[in-house]
Amino acid sequence: MHDIRAIRENPDAYVAGWSARGVEDASGVVARILELDRALRAAQTEGQEALAGRNAASKAIGAAMGKGDTAEAERLKAEVETFKGVIAGAGERETTVGAELRDLLAGLKNLAAADVPDGEDEAGNVEVKTWGEPRRTGPAKDHADLGEAMGLLDFEAAARMSGARFAVIKGGLARLERAIGQFMLDMQTDQHGYQEVNPPYLVKDEAMFGTGQLPKFEEDLFRVGEHLLIPTAEVSLTNLVREQILSEDDLATPMRLTALTPCFRAEAGSAGRDTRGLIRQHQFSKVEMVSITRPEDSNDEHERMTGCAEAVLEALGLPYRRVLLCKGDMGFSAMKTFDLEVWLPSQNTFREISSCSNCGDFQARRMDARFKRAGEKKTEFVHTLNGSGLAVGRTLVAVMENYQDEAGRIAVPDVLKPYMGGLTHVGAA
Repeated sequence: MHDIRAIRENPDAYVAGWSARGVEDASGVVARILELDRALRAAQTEGQEALAGRNAASKAIGAAMGKGDTAEAERLKAEVETFKGVIAGAGERETTVGAELRDLLAGLKNLAAADVPDGEDEAGNVEVKTWGEPRRTGPAKDHADLGEAMGLLDFEAAARMSGARFAVIKGGLARLERAIGQFMLDMQTDQHGYQEVNPPYLVKDEAMFGTGQLPKFEEDLFRVGEHLLIPTAEVSLTNLVREQILSEDDLATPMRLTALTPCFRAEAGSAGRDTRGLIRQHQFSKVEMVSITRPEDSNDEHERMTGCAEAVLEALGLPYRRVLLCKGDMGFSAMKTFDLEVWLPSQNTFREISSCSNCGDFQARRMDARFKRAGEKKTEFVHTLNGSGLAVGRTLVAVMENYQDEAGRIAVPDVLKPYMGGLTHVGAA
């Protein structure tokens, strides 16, 4: 959500900021926001003045009656009725205009941080670093073909019961997926200091609004009665501070939360992309990281969080690169995002496996999540950050492709062997 006072005081910055983020006719949008803001404040002022006039007239009626001035009392009663009509009309305009203004602001993206590069799409993203040597020799079978050949990955059975973009994973491959998720959760809690949370998978619309999935992206969500299935544990974890006022002591060290949950996405905006395999599924598991910080701490926390995700890839020996997303390629709520892309030999390229974003106070305004500094009366909005640490299914894909051998087996990475009950390979002997 956006601060209307900031837009009022510096409209040109918002015109430039939203234009850079692909908002059409940003100048017209800002002009409409300011028009609605003026109309809202005028309605509020008119209502307040009429309320004061009504109260004064009501008080004067008693005085007139006490003096026996019936005519004056009747005149004042008529005046009170007039004020009541003005108050009602101003209230209706305040409600209508306020709702339109809130809806307009709710649908507008966060502004990008100053160091985010310009660009309309992924072509404008900037590579920040690389790690590891991409595998360019040896077997490079696609993970879907590899899993089906082992008899451990079944897309046809999943389609018969659930439709497209689902998979059945069996045997040693299922255990490998479970091991990956458990290893990542253990790493984020034991080594990186995140507190494990087991959150709800079903949330209210208000929670989705708080993190920015609603109102613009409802088509990407699955609804179950009065609830929505989470597309990421970011929703549940971030909303833990919804409508809360934290103390500065609560944030002396950033609040760091993590969860391993199933995630559910309709993928409405990705028709035709990655239709085969595990890259883009309606249901998948992910280890999510969320941090809640003071404003001055969020930039450093963003670097730390991204490093926590990178540490997983390095422990697994998976080559990757870090990319700074440009203004046109960032998510709705983000003001700065690093993507981590892992090497997939079958595609001879890097593919996204984690996205770590600093959202500033954008989500906090939508959730009304604040903190109070020691000795201060006023409150401030917290900053929120989120990142994948990592997507389990995509990590399984990367392990399968990078650890496959000529015999069609998958070698188990050393850090996963304690979770695999003595297995060193998955697949045919």
